[in-house]
Amino acid sequence: MQINIAKKAAADKAATFIEPGMTVGLGTGSTAYYVIMRIGEMVKEGLEIRAVATSVESEQLAKAQGITIVPFAAISGIDIDIDGADETDIQLRLIKGGGGALLREKIIAAAAGRMIVIADESKLVSQLGKFPLPVEIIPFAHELTMHQLEKLKVAPVLRTREGQLFITDNGNYIADCHIGEIAAPEKLHAQLNDIPGVVENGLFIGLASTLIIGTDAGEVRIYGRQD
Repeated sequence: MQINIAKKAAADKAATFIEPGMTVGLGTGSTAYYVIMRIGEMVKEGLEIRAVATSVESEQLAKAQGITIVPFAAISGIDIDIDGADETDIQLRLIKGGGGALLREKIIAAAAGRMIVIADESKLVSQLGKFPLPVEIIPFAHELTMHQLEKLKVAPVLRTREGQLFITDNGNYIADCHIGEIAAPEKLHAQLNDIPGVVENGLFIGLASTLIIGTDAGEVRIYGRQD
């Protein structure tokens, strides 16, 4: 696997915020892969933490690196959640869910004392919306839910994989909404989640506290909370 220098730089920096004894939320996706690998190295060097994962894929990767994964019943909170983004602005508003794990990612982000977002420069935008906004919907009467989404003029398209409807780890569908620039993310977030049948949408607003952007030169820029 060819190393993406920018993603690895952001991930390595994010890992420096982890302290012994913490409970860490592990994100999903190509950038989160690098932080899981780095945490695995730190565990091998003697770091003692426990972790929860946002997807089956991340859980399996973490276990393979020797990271202790604990059930949610065994924890009362999450100290730090480290995850990627499909898009982010400098106000730390995000679009997530390209990998289909947005619901689990949002549950863990909301429960964390701190969410650190890691990304390469291409993910930093002046206005959200070029990346299709994922919306997780339940299979029951999903046709009606899609009609309700269409009324919002968000151009929803059910996600497929290898010719079959994509199924999330929660057994749901993903409607990718091709909106273009999102003028009012907070308003759209509320409108989407008010539709019965919508489980959650990929707008993450007011959850991230630190954004770490990696560059192709292996440097990082940090927005939001610095310590």
